[in-house]
Amino acid sequence: MNPSIALPARRISDLLSSGVGARAKSKHEAMEKPKTDEDQQLVARTQSGDAGAFDQLVVKYTPRLYGLVYNMTSNHEDTNDLLQDIFSKAYKAIRGFRGKSSFYTWIHSIAVNMTLNFLKKRSRRFHLSLDDVDASIQNDKEFLELTATSSPVREADLSELQRRLNEAMMKLSDVHRAVVTMFHIQGMPHAEISKVLRVSEGTVRSRLFYANRQLQNYLDEFRKNPVG
Repeated sequence: MNPSIALPARRISDLLSSGVGARAKSKHEAMEKPKTDEDQQLVARTQSGDAGAFDQLVVKYTPRLYGLVYNMTSNHEDTNDLLQDIFSKAYKAIRGFRGKSSFYTWIHSIAVNMTLNFLKKRSRRFHLSLDDVDASIQNDKEFLELTATSSPVREADLSELQRRLNEAMMKLSDVHRAVVTMFHIQGMPHAEISKVLRVSEGTVRSRLFYANRQLQNYLDEFRKNPVG
């Protein structure tokens, strides 16, 4: 099985039965907030010339950012290289950080944007206009009327489902895979994702809806004929 996309099994039934994953919203919104006070202190120390303070930020955020970048690139070497570049850019830019957003949001924005730029250079296969997709999805009747009701997928061969889901994830565009990664895998709420991507929450929801619909289409055969 390709381990690159580790979408948790608990989210699979929502993906197969719901376009937006509405039932997960309360869990995401209740997610523990980053400890911004600690981050602010480390940022202030870094800005004062304490390189050791930035090292602490690197240690703190490396596991999370590694998961984010790896799920977007599906390549360990690319992920390692990008993380070095991400933290290098952050260190150079941190003197200009004024705390208008949390460090958590700021470093995630750098990571996502640098990874998306890298992926654009790596592949030019995606030509669909995101603006067109966002506009059409937000007017979609199913999107507007979607409720939290769903039918959980019955117990099946989850390893096979995971394999197919991994393959389906890699067929998504870079931007849509980023949104799925942040929401479903990293547990980030819509509001936080909108800050990271610098788009409206409505756009985040529409992109997530579109990505989930694509995943549903890719997994349609398994959904109709589950193993077990």
